[in-house]
Amino acid sequence: MEGLPVLDVAPFLADPSSLEAKAFVDELRTACHEVGFAHIVGHGIDPSLETDLFSESRRFLNLPLATREQLALVNSPAFRGYTRVGDEQTAGSADWRDQLDFGPEQLSPDPNELGPPWLRLRGPNQWPETVPNLGPLALEWLDNMLALGIQVLRALALALGQPIDTFDSAFIPTHDLHAKIIRYPAGNPATDQGVGLHHDSGLLTFILQSEIPGLEVRINGDMTPIPPLAGAYVMNLGAMMQAASSGYFSATPHRVTSPRGDQDRLSIALFFNPAFESTFEALNLPPELASQTRPEDVDLKGEPIHRVFGENNLKVRLRSHPDVAARHYSDVVTP
Repeated sequence: MEGLPVLDVAPFLADPSSLEAKAFVDELRTACHEVGFAHIVGHGIDPSLETDLFSESRRFLNLPLATREQLALVNSPAFRGYTRVGDEQTAGSADWRDQLDFGPEQLSPDPNELGPPWLRLRGPNQWPETVPNLGPLALEWLDNMLALGIQVLRALALALGQPIDTFDSAFIPTHDLHAKIIRYPAGNPATDQGVGLHHDSGLLTFILQSEIPGLEVRINGDMTPIPPLAGAYVMNLGAMMQAASSGYFSATPHRVTSPRGDQDRLSIALFFNPAFESTFEALNLPPELASQTRPEDVDLKGEPIHRVFGENNLKVRLRSHPDVAARHYSDVVTP
């Protein structure tokens, strides 16, 4: 296979009961079973919103480092804010990228109330005062993507032989979406690791790529470059969807290599996270799908995939950001 399947979601958005929508569900099932990745077109997200968000993101990323670091991620137990190049780790090595993490505007939990540590993953965003349009644009885009993602999850539920609203309660009325505005600088002097080989921890991920390539996906055992496709979102599945489908759907390993030319790569990744309280047990699949499952309850590091999403998400974040772990989760991590 060369590249990724290109799937048009427009018929499903228009009428999930139509024959054209059923064809989309069938194509989605095949793509998620065989590859775990696809290009999604026909999504209806306003291209001018995407263009404006990229433009304001570049404005922020071109600010002086000292200004960006006023929003340092280490300030936030909710892992919201700016991470400079080399401060995030994947597979034990530093990633050559900087980024701004954000999510829905939320209140931090009351520190006087007992509860699981993953509740600290909720909190406010950090936005740059000198780029005042970035926050409103990012949150508008997040709202648009929430609507799209719920529809894609409904199609995935049908693809697995489940009721169309199987995943709705994990996002309505509460969700914990998390997004990253990411720059992969050109001219990496030490390694080509923009972000190391990994698979995602949630249900779904959507990636909006700039024109500079770098994404690579493991397909049939080989790392396959995925060139950007204009008008498309790259969609892939995470470990929670793999666990819920008993491995019928794949959380496919992928990575990003540093740009080989003189232009930086920019992308916006949306981790379509359910409410942290959500629990995902294996679905009761139809016999024709159950016969093709590949149950696997560990991640790439051999650690358990937790059924409670908050536990799974916190595990990955503490591993990736040891500075945040040391400052805000000393009661969870061991020195």
